[in-house]
Amino acid sequence: MNRNTSVVSGVRVAHPEATVNDIEAARAESIAALLGTLRAESGVEEAYALQTCNRVEAYVVTADPETGRRALAATGIADHDASVETGHEESLRHLMRVAAGVESLVLGEDQILGQVRLAYDTAVDAGTIGPVLEEGVTKAIHVGERARNETAINEGVVSLGSAAVRLAERELDLESASAAVVGAGEMGSLAARAFDSAGVADVTVVNRTPEHAKWVVADLDASGEAVGLDALPETLADTDVVVAATGSDMPVVTPDETADAGETLYVDLGQPRDIAPAVADSAGASVYDLDDLEDVTDETRERRQEAALAVEDIIDEEFERLLSQYKRKRADAVIARMYESAERLKDREVATALSRLESHGEDGVDDAQREVVESLADALVSQILAAPTRSLRDAAAEDDWETIATALRLFDPEFEDDDADPIRLGEDGPPARFAAAETEDD
Repeated sequence: MNRNTSVVSGVRVAHPEATVNDIEAARAESIAALLGTLRAESGVEEAYALQTCNRVEAYVVTADPETGRRALAATGIADHDASVETGHEESLRHLMRVAAGVESLVLGEDQILGQVRLAYDTAVDAGTIGPVLEEGVTKAIHVGERARNETAINEGVVSLGSAAVRLAERELDLESASAAVVGAGEMGSLAARAFDSAGVADVTVVNRTPEHAKWVVADLDASGEAVGLDALPETLADTDVVVAATGSDMPVVTPDETADAGETLYVDLGQPRDIAPAVADSAGASVYDLDDLEDVTDETRERRQEAALAVEDIIDEEFERLLSQYKRKRADAVIARMYESAERLKDREVATALSRLESHGEDGVDDAQREVVESLADALVSQILAAPTRSLRDAAAEDDWETIATALRLFDPEFEDDDADPIRLGEDGPPARFAAAETEDD
C-alpha cells in the first residue's frame, strides 16, 4: 500500500475472544447508528458494520491506517478489553471467515450469512458502501455461499436455536416436555423448528405481535399455540423449557413473569439479554446463556473439522483473488493516467500532422486519409504502452508503488505524488480504442 491507495481498518468485540457480557457492553443502538458515527468522522470514505448476538464489528476505508484507527475509536468498540483491531488484509480475510461461519459459536451456522447480507444492505442504504467494501463484502458473501454449497460445514446443528435445543436435551426428556419460544424472528423460528424435530409434546411461541407467532406455529408438526407477551406468565407456568430470542433492548423474561413458573430450564439467546439475571435466583429455575452453549458447539465443531479445512482452502483461494482484483484495479487506475497523458500528446501531434498535410495539398485531407493517420497514431500508442502496461501490473501485484510513481512522472511530467488526487479503485482502464491492442499484448 502507499498513500495513493485506500485501506480497510477494522475493530471488533466478538466470539471467541469476547464473552456475552463483553459483546453486550460493546453494542451500539443499531448498525445504522454505528454507520452514522463512522460517517461523521473526518477521512472516512466508506464504512460497514455488523452486529449479531456473537459480535460487534466495524470497518472503515481511509487513505491510511492511522486515520482508520482514529475513526474507529469514535465507536468506543476499541475501549473494551476484548476488542481486536485489524489492518487491511486481516480485515478482508476476517469478513470472509465470518460469512463462511468458521468464526461462529456454532461452526458453519447459516444465520450469519444472512446477517452479513442484511448489514451490507443497511450500509448501502446509508450510502457508506463504496468500491473497496463493495468488493470486499460481496466477496465475503460469495465465500459464505461456496462454503455451504461445496462442503458439509453446515450439516447437523446449524444455528444457535438448534444448539439451544440440543443443550435442553441433555437436561430433559423433550418428548414429554412442553416448550416455549419467546420471539418469532429468525432465531426464534429456528429454535421452534428444532423443538419440533426433537419431538416435544407442544410448542408455544410468544411474541409481541401474536400474528407473527402464528406464522411460526403454522410451520410446526407439533401441537402449537401463538400468544402475545401479556400471556407470558401463564405460558411459563405451564412450560418445562424456554428459549428466548428477541430483539428487545431490555429483558422480556423477568422475575415477575417467572414467579409461578416452578422448575423451568431457560436458554437465553438474546443480545442484549432477554432473560434478566435475577431469574436465575428463582426457585427451580436453571438459566443458560450463549457462553453455556460452548460444550454443545464443541461437539459439532469436532464433527466438522474436515469440512472446516475445506472451507479454509476456499477462503485462501478467494482471498488471493480479491487481492489480485484490488491490485489489478490499482494498476489500471495508474495505467489510465498513463494513457490519458499519451492521448493528449497523440491528439496534439495528429492535429499538427493533419494541418501540415492540408497545407501541402490543393484538395486538403479527405476522411479516408484522416482515418489512416488517426489509426496509425492509435496503433503506435497502444504498441508503445503495451510493455509499460504489463510492467505496471506486475509492479502492482508486487506492491512496488515506487515503480508506478516513477512511471507516472515519466508519462505525466506534471504529476506530483504528494499533491495528486488519490487513485481510487474502480476507475476506468485504458481508453476503449486502445483496449483491444493492449489486451492482445498482455
